[in-house]
Amino acid sequence: MDPAQTYRRLLELAGIEFVKMTGTGNDFILIDNRQSQVPPELMPPLARALCQRRRSVGADGLILLAPSARVDSKQGRVDFRWHFFNADGSSAEMCGNGGRCAARFAFDQGLAGQRMVFDTLAGPIRAEVGEGGVVKLEMVPPHEPYFDLNLEVEGQQVSLDGINTGVPHAVVAVDDLEDAPVVSLGRALRWHPHFQPAGTNVNFVQPVGDELHIRTYERGVEDETLACGTGAVASALIAGHKGWLNPPVTVRVRSGETLTVHFSQGKEGFGEVFLEGPAHYVYQGRLQAEAFAWIKP
Repeated sequence: MDPAQTYRRLLELAGIEFVKMTGTGNDFILIDNRQSQVPPELMPPLARALCQRRRSVGADGLILLAPSARVDSKQGRVDFRWHFFNADGSSAEMCGNGGRCAARFAFDQGLAGQRMVFDTLAGPIRAEVGEGGVVKLEMVPPHEPYFDLNLEVEGQQVSLDGINTGVPHAVVAVDDLEDAPVVSLGRALRWHPHFQPAGTNVNFVQPVGDELHIRTYERGVEDETLACGTGAVASALIAGHKGWLNPPVTVRVRSGETLTVHFSQGKEGFGEVFLEGPAHYVYQGRLQAEAFAWIKP
């Protein structure tokens, strides 16, 4: 579609209801798309339009929920499937904080029971909604770990570890998290040739007492975010492997809130991994045509 046609079709979405939710500072726009009001081809431009801060709703990502009739060979009946888009309109295989928000929203909308299974690009995910908006979310089996990788970045040597927790994450240990060059070094590592073509998210971590403190540069948002669920999980797994902390690991994110990462580890790697933390509503609303005015061609 050309820009003019895209704009015209987005205007037709005026009136659709949405909710704004946050998972420890990671904020998302969620739409119940059971009636297919938003067709697949409009999902990426809708994400770009609505996630723009100060011009539209503003968020780290857009999540659309749709029904599913699939029965998974291992997990059983799938309650729903999601479509997840970063703020730049790119799709992502998995998002931990977004997944927790989606689970609570699906339960409240009657799409699923308190315990549920939903489909993502990374595979089926289990979740359980508890008291006070706390959601425990199964993460995809972590894979492709690497340790003590040394890369030259902007004339300096950087040592990092990493693992894929649904999306790729690099983890950089620092002595002073407050002074860490999260945006500048994070962006340089995100686009480093070693990680192309997909790129990577980048987490800066510091063990503090019995907690792991973290700041994350997110691919797709292209900036530091207040929280990143898959990044918290990746960082906790690295911390466990390195012997910094034992599971379950409490991860304090940039918003000041905490997430709990449950996992087991053995000689053959990590066992089942779960991310637990709050998923809260911010507000609900109805899209107005003027939410798209800023992209008028």
